[in-house]
Amino acid sequence: MTGRLVLLRHGQSYGNVERRLDTRPPGAELTPLGRDQARAFAHGAGRPALLAHSVAIRASQTAAVIGGELKLDATEVAGIHEVQVGALEDRSDDDAVAEFNAIYEQWHHGDLDAPLPGGETGNDVLDRYVPVLTDLRLRYLDNHDWTGDIVVVSHGAAIRLAAAVLAGVDAGFALDNHLDNAESVVLAPITDGRWSCVRWGTLTPPFYPETDATPVADAVHSSTDPMG
Repeated sequence: MTGRLVLLRHGQSYGNVERRLDTRPPGAELTPLGRDQARAFAHGAGRPALLAHSVAIRASQTAAVIGGELKLDATEVAGIHEVQVGALEDRSDDDAVAEFNAIYEQWHHGDLDAPLPGGETGNDVLDRYVPVLTDLRLRYLDNHDWTGDIVVVSHGAAIRLAAAVLAGVDAGFALDNHLDNAESVVLAPITDGRWSCVRWGTLTPPFYPETDATPVADAVHSSTDPMG
């Protein structure tokens, strides 16, 4: 097994700029900066063996820019879209951001059955997301003749949850460390179907949570979009 799974957050979208809980596909398009971010990723990451993306416009556009730069076709994959926030959709007010982040924090601390209002539970997200990654592993990464990385253009909150669960990343660390647009989590397959997280954004193991961090309050008072 020589390839890795690169879970790449899409480039900046107009929903990100507006700090909206924009989760329902097809969603907002990329900004010009988002396209530049995708282009920069393509030139800095090398050519993957496979490029896939979610059904959301911002993910497909990110993959299209990367594929155009690297002369590589991109494949749409169902099941890897963003956490669905239900009644909080398209809101950007502090109360909505705080409610999303409070429930998202519960998921990372083990309460995966806690639902977003009219939206998904953590288990709902994992039940549609993880099988896609497992299928990619079984079809490609577990093949000893496979020699390249798989880049999957997806979404910040879904990536952080799935990666933390699959690779046993500390919950506090995952909550404290959002992914900027066009940043990635890199997972390497190891024995017995397990995964090792070899990079989270710009950070490498060991992954430690920040002391006295308050992820919900930080999300409300930050200008960063809440889905990273």
